[in-house]
Order: sequence, then structure tokens, then C-alpha cells
Amino acid sequence: MIHTQSEAAFTEAKNYIPGGVNSPVRSFRSVGGVPPIIAKGKGSKIYDIDGNEYIDYVLSYGPLLMGHVPDCVTEAIKTAAEKGTSYGAPTLAETELAKLVCRLVPSMELVRMVNSGTEATMSALRLARAYTGRDCIVKFVGCYHGHHDSLLVKAGSGATTLGVPDSPGVPRAVAETTITIPFNDIEALEQVFAERGHEIAAVIMEPTPGNMGLVLPKEGFHEALRAITRKYGALLICDEVMSGFRSAQGGSQSLYDIDPDITCLGKVIGGGLPVAAYGGRKEIMLQVSPAGPMYQAGTLSGNPLAMAAGIAALTYMEENKVCEKLESLCAILVGGLEKAAKTAGVPVQIHRLGSMFTVFFSAKPVTDFASACACDLEAFKIYFHSMLEQGIYLPPSQFETNFLSLAHSPEDIQKTIDCAAKAFAEVAAARK
Repeated sequence: MIHTQSEAAFTEAKNYIPGGVNSPVRSFRSVGGVPPIIAKGKGSKIYDIDGNEYIDYVLSYGPLLMGHVPDCVTEAIKTAAEKGTSYGAPTLAETELAKLVCRLVPSMELVRMVNSGTEATMSALRLARAYTGRDCIVKFVGCYHGHHDSLLVKAGSGATTLGVPDSPGVPRAVAETTITIPFNDIEALEQVFAERGHEIAAVIMEPTPGNMGLVLPKEGFHEALRAITRKYGALLICDEVMSGFRSAQGGSQSLYDIDPDITCLGKVIGGGLPVAAYGGRKEIMLQVSPAGPMYQAGTLSGNPLAMAAGIAALTYMEENKVCEKLESLCAILVGGLEKAAKTAGVPVQIHRLGSMFTVFFSAKPVTDFASACACDLEAFKIYFHSMLEQGIYLPPSQFETNFLSLAHSPEDIQKTIDCAAKAFAEVAAARK
């Protein structure tokens, strides 16, 4: 593929934008090379400014369940835009989307709309501290919950990719209120609560972490976590910004029968536009201003365009059983990838949940951040660039999750498997 225009555009971007990107993982720093500059998307494909076509497995990191430019979402946005883009005043659409979210995720009895996953988790932590009167938060190493100070401590995703999981600029006093333990480690969780349970306001978790690659919970982990938090009077916050409506229609909490106190959603509920939400038990959410004393606000929160896109996306998802269809499609793709890797003699661990999957280049199980970091990152780089040159667009990091859409055809899936076979063969050849 020719990337001449992308290279020139990326060089220019770095003169005006830090690193040339507005979110670090897009820079390709962890895999090397220059990112293609995307001009447009349609269905399962994206196209760069050099005219190259790619089958897209990034899908804006999750929200595009139906692929790029689905008619129902596009029409909803157009209709809303013709009436106004933002009012700074209540609209019927805000209530309509809130009702839809509450019905699909029953643990969310009341919902507050915000503009990003970072806003949702930041607000959820403030709410947990306000409700409990405690300061400390427990998070799991490698889980990324946004870039605000309390949670940018041993984070995953871009922070892991760039090798700076503890960001400069985070006050030490703030970081000291965040306690980190390994995911899937019940013993460590019990020990932390035994020592500091009276200080802990909440545990925040991705029930199925996606920001160290897709890591699945061990049997009994969520049950133990819920029991421990209840014992010590701490809240349980489910960060389903990524897994909400991706792992299952009711989120990972429906799959693992989790009963969280607060849930954070994003990605899918905006249909591709910037929107997120946090919500939970009524008695907790009534602490949020103006119903209660915990202040949180946002001029563009619940704006008409985002609400219209979210309503259209979630309605289509529910009426057309999108999550079930995507799970079946993902099973076919992952089965083909596993067979291709085995044929090439490349040891991998491929995790799959709903319409999410990750190919870990490791001969050993990946159960937490440490085992994810032990993967062969050089092998991933070879695999990534081989797939990119063959027209398969993957997240540019071993520590990210891949996504499928309803727009991916059987032909797309077969081409991806065929391209992966070649990429795995290249990995095997490089190891000799």
C-alpha cells in the first residue's frame, strides 16, 4: 500500500497537535510506522487519504455496532441537527434515552448523561465518596477508567502502550487515595479490605477488562468482590464504557450476574457521537445535584445530536437482536484465527466475549496485567503491520480490544482469516 499522503499529513499534524494525535494510542508509537489518516468510513470499511481500503476492527474503539454510517443513526442525527445542535436546556430526547438505558441495564435506576467515559467514571467516583464519606478507591492494575487524576494510576490502554502508566501531573496526594491490586486476585482484595476497609469508598472495575487486551474474570471472582464490598460498606462501580452492549445486551454485569451500585456506560449509547452516562441505585443517585449535594454539570451533556444517535443505535440493537448476531459472527472469526495460528505454529491466546476479541501472543494464559505484559510484543508488531498492509485495520496495540460490527460480511471474515494466516506465518518466520 502507498501511504505518501498520510505520511505528509501526519508530519504536518505534529506541528499543531502534540504527537500529531488527539489520543495517544492513535500515534502508532507502540507498533512503529505512521498511522493512515482516515478520510471516511462506510459499513465495515474505512478509507485513508491515499485511497487505501481497510476492513475495520477498531470501529471507533467500540461504539459502532452497525458499522460506519448506518442509515438509522445518520438519519436521526440529521433530523436532530435541523432543529438545533445544543440548547443548554432540557429536551424530551434526554428522558427517552435515559428510560431506554434504565430498561436495558436494570441496575441503573436513575441516569445522568455526560460527554465521555472519563466524565462518567470521574463523576461516579465523586458520587461514591460523597455517599460513603470515605476517600479511598480500589482499582485493578491495567484497567483504564479515563484520564482523570484519581484513576490514572497503573492504567492500561494508551498509558500501558507508552510505558508511562503513572502520568506526570497527577498530584501525589490524589494518587495516594487510589489502591491498586491485580485483576482476578481475590486474596489481594481481601487483604486490602482487611487493612483499609474503613477508608474505601468504592471498588471500580471493568467486569471484563478491555484495556490490557480483553481479559476474562476467573470463576468466583465477581461473587467474591461483591461480597467483600458489601461486608465493608463500600460501593461497587462497574465501568462498562467498553463492555456495555458489546459483551451482551445487558452488559457484562448481565452475563456474570453482578449487582453493581453504580454503572458507567459510553461508546454504544452514543451511536458514534460523544456521550456517556453514569447511574445506579436511586438512593445513591439522589445525591447528585440538583437532587442532592454532590455537584456535577456539563453544558453539552444530553445534547440533542448525541441523544438522537443513542436512541437510534440502542433501539436498532434491541429490535434486531444485534448482540446475538455479533456473538455468532465473532465465534466464527475467532475460530478461524485460532486455526490459522495453530497451522503457523504460533502460540496465541485468543479471548472472545460478545463482539469483542483479542489475540494475545503468548503460550501461557492471560489473566491479569502482568501476564498481558508478558506477551511477545515484537510478534504483535509483525502481525499488526502485516494485517495493515493486507487491508485489515486493527487497534495499534497488544493492549487493546478488537470489535466486530453488523456490517462485517462473511467475505470480510474470510478475508481477515486468510490475511491472518499470512501474518502468523510471517511471525513464525521471524522467530526462526
